[in-house]
Amino acid sequence: MRPSNIHVETQNLASLPLPQQGTGIPKFKDKYRIETTRLHHWDYSANGYYFVTICTHDRRCYLGEISDKTMRLTDIGRIAEQCWSEIPAHFPFVVLDQFTVMPNHIHGIVIINKNIDPIETQNLASLQSPSPKRNKFAPQSRNLASIIRGFKIGVKKYSTIHNIDFAWQPRFYDRIVRGEEELNRVREYIATNPSTWETD
Repeated sequence: MRPSNIHVETQNLASLPLPQQGTGIPKFKDKYRIETTRLHHWDYSANGYYFVTICTHDRRCYLGEISDKTMRLTDIGRIAEQCWSEIPAHFPFVVLDQFTVMPNHIHGIVIINKNIDPIETQNLASLQSPSPKRNKFAPQSRNLASIIRGFKIGVKKYSTIHNIDFAWQPRFYDRIVRGEEELNRVREYIATNPSTWETD
């Protein structure tokens, strides 16, 4: 799922540091295990495109099931989808790109763009990618981790209030998207994830 009216400038992402050999797009079963989930030199409050994967505890299928290559959401799965869609309401510098809710994980592209007007979040033509730097003094309430933490808390709070059995895996996985080619590849991967569930 991706808002159709988002225009994304990706050319400046080519200046981001290249990944190490073998760090391709993360997949699910046993392919999320990477040496580190963060780049040590990158400021995660900085403008950028982030491919995020959030898993449920023990990878249990709390969020729904795949039937005929179509995702069927449970009640908590619908809440997860709703909470994800509402992230920009809580973080005005965030724009959401492609995302999907799977039975035991969520894939999504989070765009941090602090150059835009907090009210207007659709035009990303002015997005610039800053030079890599350490996240030593950046506000911790305005970085990628705080965005994902707020989302996870919202879903968990709903499950607790409504007595729904549900839990998240403590960590999440991210990858900085570098350039339009990779962005389109990630979008396709997310969009086709339900249809490849059996072989993923």
